[in-house]
Amino acid sequence: MTLPLPSPVFDASATGGGLGALPEWDLGDLYPAPDSAEFARDMAWLDRACAGFAAEYEGKLAALDAPALLACVEAYEAIDVVAGRIMSYAGLRYYQNTMDSERAKFMADAQDKVTAATTPLVFFSLEFNRLEEDHLAALLATNAALARYKPVFERMRAMRPHQLSDEMERYLHDASVVGASAWNKLFDETMAGLMFKIAGEAVELNLEATLNLLTDPARERREAAARALARVFDSNIKLFSRIHNTLAKEKEIGDRWRKMPSPQHGRHLSNHVEPEVVQALRDAVVAAYPKLSHRYYRLKAKWLGLERLQVWDRNAPLPIEQPRLVDWEEARRTVSDAYAAFAPRLAELAEPFFTKGWIDAGVKPGKAPGAFAHPTVTTVHPYVMLNYLGKPRDVMTLAHELGHGVHQRLAAAQGELLSSTPLTLAETASVFGEMLTFRKLLDEARTPAERKTLLAGKVEDMINTVVRQIAFYDFECKLHAARAEGELTPDDINALWMSVQAQSLGDAFEFMDGYETFWAYIPHFVHSPFYVYAYAFGDGLVNALYAVYASGLPGFEAKYFELLQAGGSKHHKELLAPFGLDASDPGFWDKGLSMIAGFIDELEAMEG
Repeated sequence: MTLPLPSPVFDASATGGGLGALPEWDLGDLYPAPDSAEFARDMAWLDRACAGFAAEYEGKLAALDAPALLACVEAYEAIDVVAGRIMSYAGLRYYQNTMDSERAKFMADAQDKVTAATTPLVFFSLEFNRLEEDHLAALLATNAALARYKPVFERMRAMRPHQLSDEMERYLHDASVVGASAWNKLFDETMAGLMFKIAGEAVELNLEATLNLLTDPARERREAAARALARVFDSNIKLFSRIHNTLAKEKEIGDRWRKMPSPQHGRHLSNHVEPEVVQALRDAVVAAYPKLSHRYYRLKAKWLGLERLQVWDRNAPLPIEQPRLVDWEEARRTVSDAYAAFAPRLAELAEPFFTKGWIDAGVKPGKAPGAFAHPTVTTVHPYVMLNYLGKPRDVMTLAHELGHGVHQRLAAAQGELLSSTPLTLAETASVFGEMLTFRKLLDEARTPAERKTLLAGKVEDMINTVVRQIAFYDFECKLHAARAEGELTPDDINALWMSVQAQSLGDAFEFMDGYETFWAYIPHFVHSPFYVYAYAFGDGLVNALYAVYASGLPGFEAKYFELLQAGGSKHHKELLAPFGLDASDPGFWDKGLSMIAGFIDELEAMEG
């Protein structure tokens, strides 16, 4: 699930003809229009509800009996739904065209109003966390409906050692719109304005179209795109350096005040995952670099007839790959059939995305690049955004984002507070959906060349998901550690980036001058510090899960749907137990990594 932001002009030729009619969002299920009576009604209700909630409950939580505390939690949840609905609508409209000043203003105004309206709620988690353990346990023991929210309470109370005074927390809530949020907007708007002049191209291209050229069959076009990216990033590097310095320092101050033991700790708490589990994942992947990325890229250099790869060769198609355009209907059919082959219910859950305006697929001026599935709120439904160009990998992206959408639909029955899945488990259905689609295509491969192309593409996707994201995580760890010691120059940040790139990609690569700035466009570093390990966590988890499925575990499908329906109501240990898996087992991650190594084994055997 990726949320990078776009440029105002797109490469018309890149969208191509022959894709068929691409679907667009119908946001009417959220609100009919920005100036609709329904939107104004909900915004006014939010103001009244938040003020009323504070008047009724502030300073009184400790005196509530179990039914009264349940009513309090349910009132809080109802507010969460309306605030989420407002911001989902404003955000999705904005992502459709980030260069539309009206949409940008509408989202900013909505965010300001929602922040102001919800300020009276800040007391709730602070006061709740001051409840005595024995008192809360007694309340939960007497009321099953209240006890259902225990996972939410546990996540809230994990922040107990790190919360500040009520007054300070209110200040931070109010100031959020001019803190990290403002720097995020600066990054987004800067990225949205970047244009790339590429040798041999008639017009300047936006970021999405330029990155797309890095997978072009013609090596000279890939090189031209990489050099254009480097030029533009370098000319803006002082600004990107300032953004990263400021955000890292702001985080360090917040972490210090909250007595967080590490910069990563807040992310681990929100993901409901133990630091040692993440460290085990990181260590297992880094130890596997030689048998995964290093080995694969040496193979790829051989296939491309090169002594050393350059960065523009990393995602190059194989010489034997036949370029082809996959129209929208074929993509839909491929993914739907793969889902249905696993379980008809999975395809049924995906169907409304295609038929009811829940997908926005085409590349359009000002639209955010990348792809994501946004759950909105549990009383509506998710929306999926793609930038569909008809490449085979775009089919896998569709399978991935639909997996998120299906997961979000299934978890919605838990209600707003319990449906949200920690990032470590949020990638489960998406990566599993990709694997189902890949296996279907692999089974249908008609020639060794077609099988080799599919295997190589999957290995590259897995390396990008596991190796690349753990390298990103290491870069962030180094960046935040270094920033704690003082201001970082662009050269300092560049050096940190290159240290992890060389380690993760291996000796098959040499790096062009300018590649050291490519950290600048990765949005996760700005929007969601330390988010990236969730991709590797999800891929490793699903590889282990798929191995269990392939082994024929009785009742796997039912267990899988139960896992997705749980949302955030259970810990990863409890969710994986029915499959005989445990992410805290040091050997767990090796299971998933062995699947990638096995694919590379098969590719090497094809050479013999």
